[in-house]
Amino acid sequence: MTTQQQWQRFRLPDEDSQIRLGRYLGEALRWQGHIWLEGDLGAGKTTLTRGILRGAGHDGAVKSPTYTLLEPYDVNGQRIHHFDLYRLGDPEELAFMGARELFEEGSLNIIEWPSMGEGELPTPDLVVTLTLDLPGRIADVAAHSVSGEQALVRLRATVTDIEVLP
Repeated sequence: MTTQQQWQRFRLPDEDSQIRLGRYLGEALRWQGHIWLEGDLGAGKTTLTRGILRGAGHDGAVKSPTYTLLEPYDVNGQRIHHFDLYRLGDPEELAFMGARELFEEGSLNIIEWPSMGEGELPTPDLVVTLTLDLPGRIADVAAHSVSGEQALVRLRATVTDIEVLP
């Protein structure tokens, strides 16, 4: 058991800071594992995902897969899956679409609205909860695995241009 707290809070005053935090998150997880994104509609989950993808080297459009449930990316040989489960009718639909195979080791899986996939999702490494703090956001990043704890240590060591809150 570690003695450091297993979460960190950040103030994100604008979209640019959300993009930067996304980059840091991907780097901290070394582009593999499972990130759950939680927050109300409009909280910035897809913006944070855009930052993760930009950090990996993707320079194309990033849209929320609200209707398709999944948007896969192959970025510089790295597989990244962006799930948006907001419209998921039943968690078992994930099995029918082959999601379990996509959660394989070596890929990065970003999952918006994870509560909709309850029982069918892997344990998250990091859970990011976004809340409105107009005009910006607050991001609470919590570790839920050993890999997540290690990523949180790396995140704390590299984030220097985003306000860290107590």
